[in-house]
Amino acid sequence: MSARKQAVLDAIDAANTQDPTLENGQPAALLYGQRMSAELARLFPDASNSLEIAARGQHVERWKLARSEYPEGRAGYLAWRKAQGEHHAQTVMTLMKQCGFEENEIQDAGRMVRKQGIKRDNEVQALEDVACFVFLKWYFAPFAAKHSQEKILSIVEKTARKMSSDARTRVLAEFDLPAELAAAFQA
Repeated sequence: MSARKQAVLDAIDAANTQDPTLENGQPAALLYGQRMSAELARLFPDASNSLEIAARGQHVERWKLARSEYPEGRAGYLAWRKAQGEHHAQTVMTLMKQCGFEENEIQDAGRMVRKQGIKRDNEVQALEDVACFVFLKWYFAPFAAKHSQEKILSIVEKTARKMSSDARTRVLAEFDLPAELAAAFQA
């Protein structure tokens, strides 16, 4: 790994150590970033530097923009998500610039973090596929324990729609899902 890539990954991790929310005794954003990197390495071992950095920084400083600061309902949620994406992208891009990355690599990472080109750009889609795998692997069970079967099915369907066909096929091979949830990945 190049020194500058390690430097930017370390800078993302340093920022994420400030997350006040703990999961398994670690700052939640730090753990999420590490999970994203591990899953990216497993699913896309030949990922570009920009994709590796985007995966690690996808939720950098996520706690800084509270969902409660935005209106209730879908419109408020979407506004919050868009603001989060912009904050994450700007933070990643600033850290990359400080670590000496070329402008094209910086812009690529920003585009990926903002999810600009999902379903059209292979690297943006790879980042989304990784995020979906991370959700299914580490965050789905706690989510499912708190929600109705109807809500669970809705979230699984939305997750599957965001994924590439290759990723949906891998989900079916790697996860033991009940038939009603597996059906969402078969389309």
